[in-house]
Amino acid sequence: MQIGIDLGATKIESIVLDDKGEELHREREESPHNYQETLNSINLIVNKIEKKFNKKLNVGVCHPGSSSAENGFIKNAHNSPWLNDKNFNLDISNKLNKNVLCENDANCFALSEAFDGSAQHYKIVFGIILGSGCGGGLIINKKIVAGPNNLAGEWGHNFLPFSGTLKDEQVNTNDKYKMTIENYLSGKGLERLFLKTYNVKISAQEIFKNAISKKDKRCAEFIERFKDRLSRSLSLLINTIDPDAIVFGGGVSNEIIFLDEIKKVTEKWLNEKEINTVFLKPKYGDASGVRGAAWLGRKLLY
Repeated sequence: MQIGIDLGATKIESIVLDDKGEELHREREESPHNYQETLNSINLIVNKIEKKFNKKLNVGVCHPGSSSAENGFIKNAHNSPWLNDKNFNLDISNKLNKNVLCENDANCFALSEAFDGSAQHYKIVFGIILGSGCGGGLIINKKIVAGPNNLAGEWGHNFLPFSGTLKDEQVNTNDKYKMTIENYLSGKGLERLFLKTYNVKISAQEIFKNAISKKDKRCAEFIERFKDRLSRSLSLLINTIDPDAIVFGGGVSNEIIFLDEIKKVTEKWLNEKEINTVFLKPKYGDASGVRGAAWLGRKLLY
């Protein structure tokens, strides 16, 4: 049995899995917006679970942002800034008085789906998170590949491939970050781009809904451009890593009902008649992050 904890900006989700991956416990509570209170909350959650099962359990935690390879401090936790510049892994291990394994939430999502999810039969798996931001995780032989800089999987920070292919793409800008994949494919990026293009403020979910129902021609046109940008970005990913499977997670991915179409457009940008990469929806959906965190805890058993 292992405890998994998903530390998010708005909630802390905990889960207990047995060694076969069966869920024995799940609970959610509001996430504190304070570092010390966050450590205290996780401590209370773990103590409560261990009391329930009357045994000490291994713990894995997934969190936003990544840990610096130099000092272990968390960086780029944009939605949970109270975690930034803190050695969370060390502090939570000291708080719980046990070795806790901590990982980026996108890595845990990918691990979960590669371990016993929709991509469990594949060797090289890339898990994509398209939500308020745009992240990812690389799994090879059911192990997270982090890289020497802990940056493996951060495909959303790359520049959008073939920038300028579509009319509304910024080509000349002093702020190069505006050219990243994240700014064109994430939920927040879609909303900003729609506002800039049509001077209309609307949620990403509404854009997809109106496009699919053909209720709004502008939304339909906008999502066609989204498909093209996503396919271009995936072509960069496949040319670089060539994974066996790509699993699409996150709120924006939940709205995508046209993966087959995305694959065909990606083939066009790769100049391939047919690619063998499998495009998949996650087996465990939004629960994959916390399940991946629990599988981190399993590593402590060996």
